[in-house]
Amino acid sequence: MAYYYNEPSHTFSEYLLIPSYSSENCVPSNVSLRTPLCKFRKGEESPLSINIPLISACMQSVSDDNMAIALAREGGIAFIYCSQPIEKQAEMVARVKRYKAGFVANDSAISPEQTLADILALKEQTGHTTVAVTHDGSLTGKLLGIVTSRDYRVSRTGLDEKVRDFMTPIDKVISAHDGLSLSEANDLLWEHKLNALPVVDSRGHMVAFVFRKDYDMHKENPLELLDNQKRYMTGAGINTRDYAQRVPALVEAGADVLCIDSSEGFTECMDTGELRRQCEGRRR
Repeated sequence: MAYYYNEPSHTFSEYLLIPSYSSENCVPSNVSLRTPLCKFRKGEESPLSINIPLISACMQSVSDDNMAIALAREGGIAFIYCSQPIEKQAEMVARVKRYKAGFVANDSAISPEQTLADILALKEQTGHTTVAVTHDGSLTGKLLGIVTSRDYRVSRTGLDEKVRDFMTPIDKVISAHDGLSLSEANDLLWEHKLNALPVVDSRGHMVAFVFRKDYDMHKENPLELLDNQKRYMTGAGINTRDYAQRVPALVEAGADVLCIDSSEGFTECMDTGELRRQCEGRRR
């Protein structure tokens, strides 16, 4: 049934208090899109906020580690899908946490007795062009040198040539000792015009890398969503069936927030109290 108002109609502009007025503070730089992501009590701050109000769906066709990296770079967050084995989902989370950091844990190493073919295979596997050369080829072995894309030419260097013959040896590598601050590491990068700075412990064993590109990337993307270790933040989905095994693995891999993905609504299968205890125990 229609209802007729007896008063005349109005337009939107008639209700503006000060038509055509704009304050000097009404500029884009003063606009904040920061949005709380988690539930919080009145008067308190959300334990996790994102810098732009954008998250990606917890779906296989949408949210993998690539989407998580892309969204975190812009200030949003992705929830990596849980319709996959626990180990694979945890590895996706770990790849996001490794991708951008002040100190990047070494995850590419080779021994001096291996060959250029091994270097190219490792590059294909990890996507990294900077590789630590350690005495035993392990990630934490004694650093003997590094290999970058400037150390070889695929068209001129034989695939069977030993790494020790074309690597940059340790006596020509500028490195830093474990314990220095990120600011000090960045100063070394700029002072010596380096692209990568290896960090070693007191025994000369490999610990981490600091990359110039990470510094540049942060300056280009000031809204990046980073944790307190300057790593990209990411969420992960969990289900109501194997959560008791999945949650510890995801938290261990570095997931910052979890989302219950239950399309069938079987939430009665989940002991939320136990879930909370697992997360709190791991965070400690």
